[in-house]
Amino acid sequence: MKRKQFSEEQIIGILKEAEAGAVVTELCRRHGMSSATYYAWKAKYGGLEVSDAKRLRALEEENARLKRLLADTMLDNAGLKDLLFKKVVTPAAKRQAVAHLQATLGMSERRACMVVGADRTSMRYRSCRADDGDLRSRLCELAQQRRRFGYRRLHVLLRRDGITINRKKTRRLYREEGLTVRRRKGRKRAVGARAPAPVRALPNQRWSLDFVHDQMATGRRFRILNIVDDVTRECLRAVLDTSISGKRVVRELAELIAKRGAPKMIVSDNGTELTSNAVLAWSGDAGVEWHYIAPGNPTQNGFVESFNGRMRDELLNETLFFTVRQAREILARWVDDYNTERPHSSLGYATPAAFAAELEQQLAGLTPPVASPAHLRDNNGRSLVAAG
Repeated sequence: MKRKQFSEEQIIGILKEAEAGAVVTELCRRHGMSSATYYAWKAKYGGLEVSDAKRLRALEEENARLKRLLADTMLDNAGLKDLLFKKVVTPAAKRQAVAHLQATLGMSERRACMVVGADRTSMRYRSCRADDGDLRSRLCELAQQRRRFGYRRLHVLLRRDGITINRKKTRRLYREEGLTVRRRKGRKRAVGARAPAPVRALPNQRWSLDFVHDQMATGRRFRILNIVDDVTRECLRAVLDTSISGKRVVRELAELIAKRGAPKMIVSDNGTELTSNAVLAWSGDAGVEWHYIAPGNPTQNGFVESFNGRMRDELLNETLFFTVRQAREILARWVDDYNTERPHSSLGYATPAAFAAELEQQLAGLTPPVASPAHLRDNNGRSLVAAG
């Protein structure tokens, strides 16, 4: 039997008939309802007028609407809490977030997109990009070998392997594979005057010296004397020992000069080994100008300080040393790799050895500069090699 729908006016009219003396069973039979329905109406609408009943129904509908809004808000809050610690920025991440809300909270696609802030049309997008599995594996392999290299240097290494891709694609794959290198310390900004620039941008014009300290697994400490060519960025010598005196510094410099020739200037800080009588006497006898930076201004010796930072980041912090002999062998391999294999950003991602060879060829006139003789110049702006 089809269920009847009674309005408030009809219900109150039936109740008033009963109040006037009509028999309840007769009313129920005549209007086609049960006695339970009559008593339920009496409990709800007894003593009310039609206007009061309409107002009561409006209040019930408003209450139901507010309950639905509260339930929807609580569901949205639950979804946002699930995504609280997830980075939802890219379209792919938003698609994953929408799928998560649909699976865990039973949300519709429309509501999940509204919570995440995604466009519904992007939920049906399917990527057409190639898998790049071989490229990703090679990138991860290089990143594992060079754990402190960023995507720029890894891009150079990929190009060396014959893989020609855009640098932006290398960056995208680098980030998708989670290979981002975390900085270990803040970058130092240059403050104050620097040491005088070399007269000519050629090898052996200016060397920089500085010490690096570290310790072995046994707790025994050692030092490394680094000698860097400021123009080519080559590490000319890295001397490792438990103690390095001023006489040892002089001996290492004399051996290096006998092999490469004397520089025009040597720059260092004011350490006790580098300001000793042995160093002062040797620099006067050898005719090499020795420039000391201002105390407390390591940025004036920025070339070797930068090299020290790379050495500590890529070698000392990544290696566990047990003996002095082992440390020297590892250091020698790293210095050779730094000079001949590692791309240097300030040299246009060329290696220091290749850059030095190019400068020597330019000096000899074998390979004149293509655009401008920027590498070979003096302080007065006169080109040392004719352009063209």
